[in-house]
Parts: sequence; structure tokens; C-alpha cells
Amino acid sequence: MELSRDGQSWRIGTALDVAWLADRPGGVTVATAMPLVFEAYGTFDKPDHGAEGDHERAVVDVLRRNTPEQPWWLGYLDTGAHDVVFLSAPRVSLYWDWPYVLVQAGPDEALGWRTGHMRGGMHGALPDLFFPVDRSWVVSGLWDDTWNCVGGPEVLLDSSRASRSPTHAVCSRTGTPYRLVAPATDAR
Repeated sequence: MELSRDGQSWRIGTALDVAWLADRPGGVTVATAMPLVFEAYGTFDKPDHGAEGDHERAVVDVLRRNTPEQPWWLGYLDTGAHDVVFLSAPRVSLYWDWPYVLVQAGPDEALGWRTGHMRGGMHGALPDLFFPVDRSWVVSGLWDDTWNCVGGPEVLLDSSRASRSPTHAVCSRTGTPYRLVAPATDAR
């Protein structure tokens, strides 16, 4: 199925496109948000100083630089309070049967299609879930969390670090802290 926006047609995802993320265990580890198939895992919170846009652009820039050119899947959780971008799109169920609109687009759309989400208040734009079609990494923010989890190649998590602490890092562009976490570690 395809839907139009901004004069272009966009592929709407199905349960098959996110089946690799299904059947997550409960809890507060990164395994709750993503499969344990990656080299490295981390979490990041929204910035305390109101620089959500700068932080989100920095996150997307790191992902873009470390990903071969390809479409990204963007997932928007339908909470009833935040924009899902395509209101008439069918939903896919993830995690605890939460409804997501899944759209195949790219990094520019990830930053520009909506304003406001659960972790960024009225200033955040990022989807609640996004990953490239090759599934080389995933970023997921669950409904009841104030942070995002990221899993991917070690170079991806290393490339935005300004410090070399083995567990805590700071985004080199925005100063926003993030943590490197082991799969069984509390992600909070």
C-alpha cells in the first residue's frame, strides 16, 4: 500500500516489515525494545537544555554517515496525542500490541514530518521507531520511557562520542549524554 504526502507516494509497512522486532520480553533492558543481534547498544535521553532539534539532527547525522544510502522505516506510535503523519494508514502492532504507523522514507522525513513526541515534548520530531531496510541498526523509544534505545555496529555508537568512557559518553555536537549498555543492563 502507498499513501501520498508532499506530492510523493510513500510505502506503508506491514507486520512482515517489523516481524524481526516482535515478541520482545518485558522489562527495562534494551532487549525490551530490540532484538539482541547487534554489536553494541546504547540509550540516550532528550537534552535537558531544550536543544531537542539540535540533538535529533546530530543523532540522524551519525546514522546517515554510518549507513549506506537506502530507505529507512519510520514508525510512529499512535498514542492519540501525537502525530502519526499518515492518519488513514493501517497500523502494525508491536511490543504490547501498541499501534504504529510504519512508513518507508528516509532521514530527512524522520526529522521533518512531525513536531512533538513523547520524549521531546512539543519540540521533538523523531519517529518512535526507525531503522534502515537492511536492519543494520535500530532506534526505539517506547511509550512509557523517557529515553531512546539504539542498537547497531560498534562504530555507529562510537562515532558520536566526544569522551572515551567505557560506559558514559557525550554527543560531540550537542553535549547530550548517552550511555553504552550491555543487553542485560537496566536501560534507564
